[in-house]
Amino acid sequence: MIDAALLPMQRRALAPLAAALAARGVRADQITLTGFVVGIAAMPALAFGLFPLALALILANRLLDGLDGAVARLTRPTDRGAFLDIALDFAFYALVPLGFALADPSANALAAAVLIASFVGSGSSFLAFAVIAAQTGMRAEAYPTKGIYYLGGLTEGAETIALFVLMCLLPGQFAPIAYVFAAAAWVTTLSRWHMGWTSLGGSAKKPMTKNTLADV
Repeated sequence: MIDAALLPMQRRALAPLAAALAARGVRADQITLTGFVVGIAAMPALAFGLFPLALALILANRLLDGLDGAVARLTRPTDRGAFLDIALDFAFYALVPLGFALADPSANALAAAVLIASFVGSGSSFLAFAVIAAQTGMRAEAYPTKGIYYLGGLTEGAETIALFVLMCLLPGQFAPIAYVFAAAAWVTTLSRWHMGWTSLGGSAKKPMTKNTLADV
């Protein structure tokens, strides 16, 4: 919901560090993969109840997720980088609630499943729209630096980060927090379904080619 407003501030804040990394030959893909490894480490930290450590790893993952795009824009953005970034992001988002479920299955497993299902709904609608938007030449003017068409909603990246921070700070309240956010994520999913239905209704389907995904 607020990603478009935060992106310019994020780019300015990360610019000096991104420039320093690019000058040393660090590639965006290396940062993306490092961030994912850091994010994966948050899951066992959550499972063992090490919530401050998990929070630090989650925030480090999000910092690296912002840095990879900043470095890419200073060097050479690639389709592979855009694919890698979004694919690993969605995997990371699912691992966090899984970590809470492992920490306390009896209290958290159902809420984690509901939350992950809501992530699937919002994520699949996001990616489905992006694929069709790429085929039809649509561009998201509010997110000009994104590697794919970025369709906003009530629950976007900033809200998801805030969710994970709140869960780590209040692990005993994981279930109610998860249910509230899942409801909001389903609102996002419904709004994206509506957006797709209305904005793509008159679009003629283009033939699928081997280069179609390279355009996403």
